Amino acid sequence: MIIRQFAFRQGRSFIPKNVTRQWKRCLASPADLIQQSLQNQLQETRAIESEVNLHSSHHIQTIDAETHAPVETDSIAEDYHELLRQQKVTGRLGTEVAKHYQPHTLISNPPRPSDVTLELLLASQAHLGHNASLWNPANARYIFGIRDGIHIISLDVTAAYLRRAAKVVSAVAERGGLILFAGTRNGQDRCVVRAAGLAGGCHLFERWIPGSITNGLQILGKCRLKVVNELDEEIHGFDDQLTDRPALKPDLVVCLNPLENYVMLHECGLNNIPTIGIIDTDANPTWVTYPIPANDDSLRCVQVIAGVLGRAGQEGQAARREAAARNQITYAPAENLRPPQRDTRAREGGNVHADALDAEARQVSRHMRDA
Repeated sequence: MIIRQFAFRQGRSFIPKNVTRQWKRCLASPADLIQQSLQNQLQETRAIESEVNLHSSHHIQTIDAETHAPVETDSIAEDYHELLRQQKVTGRLGTEVAKHYQPHTLISNPPRPSDVTLELLLASQAHLGHNASLWNPANARYIFGIRDGIHIISLDVTAAYLRRAAKVVSAVAERGGLILFAGTRNGQDRCVVRAAGLAGGCHLFERWIPGSITNGLQILGKCRLKVVNELDEEIHGFDDQLTDRPALKPDLVVCLNPLENYVMLHECGLNNIPTIGIIDTDANPTWVTYPIPANDDSLRCVQVIAGVLGRAGQEGQAARREAAARNQITYAPAENLRPPQRDTRAREGGNVHADALDAEARQVSRHMRDA
C-alpha cells in the first residue's frame, strides 16, 4: 500500500517532460530552423522600430515579413521632408574644398608674378624631369635629386628664374619693345595667344620658318608696317617712308619648347636678340639667354609659365601708358623718319582737322629730336 502510493506520487518526476519538443526537433528540417531564426530577427527589428518611434517624431520604415526589405512609402512629400531633415543634420559634416584645379582658369585668368609659389609649381608638375640617362650635365645646378630613375628639378630655382624672366618681360614691355611668344607643340596654342595678347606682342604656334630673322626682308618683306604714338594710336602719313625699311625684328623672344625651335634660337643669337625658354633636364641651358628650369612636357606647367610672363608684359604695358599720360616717353622713337606733310596726311587720313595734323607733326618732330 505504501509502495503504491509512493509510485503514484513520485512517478511523474521520472517521466520526461519535453518528449513532444524532442520529437519536433527530430522531425524539423534545416529550412524550418532558418525560418524560425528569421522570425526571431524580425521580431527584434520590429521591437527596435517601435522603441525608436516612441522617441522620434519621424516615422521609420517598417520591414516586410516576406522579403525582409524596407517597405516603400507612397508619399512623395514625406520623402522630401525626410531629405531636408537629413541635409539639415548632415550638411555641416565633412570638409569643405575651397580651391580646386580648373583647367580653363589658367587661360581665362592667368597667375601673376606675385602669385608664383612652390605649391603652384608643384601642382603643375614643374619638378618632374626626364630619365637620368637622358640628362644634360649643364643642368646639374638645377637638379634637386633622383627619384625612381627620374631627375627632380629644384622648385626654388624654378621660382627664382621665373621671377627674373618676368622682370625682363615687364621691362621690355615698359620700354615699348616687341615680344614674340613661340610654342609649337600640341595644346600650347591657346596659352601662347593669350600671353601675347596680354603683353601686347606677337605669337607663333606653328612651324618656325627658317630665315624669318636672318633673311626677314625676303620672308616678311610684304608685311605692313605702321607708326604709332606713345598711346598706341596709329599716325598716318608714313607709308612712303616705310617701304624701304628692313623687316621688323622682335626685341625679346619667349620660347616654350626650345628643343623643337633650335633654329629660331640660333637666329636670335646671331642678331643679339635675348631669349627666354623653358629648359628641361634633357635640354641645353646655353641655348637661351634667360633659362627657366621646368617640365616642358607638362601642359599645365607651360600654361602657368606663359600666363605669368604674359601678366608681366601686361604690367609693363600699363606702366608705359601711365608714363605716357604724364608726357613721359619711356622708349626711343624710330630713327630716319621725317614728319609727314599736311597734304599727304590729309590725303591718306581723309577729312582730318588741320590743327590735329599739325599737333601730331610737332609731336613726331619732338620725339625725333629726343632720339
